[in-house]
Amino acid sequence: MSGEQNLGEQALDKVAEVAITSQLDQVDQIDVDIQTDPLKLVQGKLDSVAISGEGLTMKQDLRVEAMGVSTDSVAVNPLKAMVGQIELTESTNAQVQVLLTEADLNRALNSDYLQQKMQSLEVNVEGEPLVITLEDTKLQLPGDGKMVIDTALNSPSFDQAKHLSAVVKPFLADEGQRIGLEIISAEVPGLSVEVVTALLEKIVELLDLRNFDMDGFAMQLKDFDLQTGKVLLRGSATVEQALFEQF
Repeated sequence: MSGEQNLGEQALDKVAEVAITSQLDQVDQIDVDIQTDPLKLVQGKLDSVAISGEGLTMKQDLRVEAMGVSTDSVAVNPLKAMVGQIELTESTNAQVQVLLTEADLNRALNSDYLQQKMQSLEVNVEGEPLVITLEDTKLQLPGDGKMVIDTALNSPSFDQAKHLSAVVKPFLADEGQRIGLEIISAEVPGLSVEVVTALLEKIVELLDLRNFDMDGFAMQLKDFDLQTGKVLLRGSATVEQALFEQF
């Protein structure tokens, strides 16, 4: 919170911080900065809202190293705002930046939430379904926009487990609706390139932040930057009243 804010802004900041924190399992730091003035507040208008956080762990055990959210004007219930409560009268758009470390990504892959999703994945092989379970999946971020994926593959169709090791370059496809992959190298004895590609795409899909949306906060990815040991995500989000209903 800014030291130059009025008491009304500070009260709203604190309400928002508590509401957001209540939707997270763990928070190292969270700050909300709401800008407005008494006249606009009476009219139910906030000039802007900025949220910054560090060490945020969401309900599905996805940890985020850092997150920043900023909005333009926000419409709120003026009567509630005057007594230090936040009630959005309409959804608002926001710009979002999220920093994830390599450790954060691997923690997510080992969470119960994603472990369940890695059971019995189905890919098509020449029109026939092949059911595969991923085990001991690990990611590395060596830089240059690349991602290294290692995982064990089990299937009723296999005599024994297979090992997949691949270097890929993710990119946004379909106007940001999905993540595509350029495969630099991949090794899986006995599996075709098509099957390997489908499996790798499913692994990356599991880490789509839309799988981890909080109530009242849905993010759409616009671009990302894979760096050594970390990835910076940029996108837009729709913020709705449900984000603040926990308080």
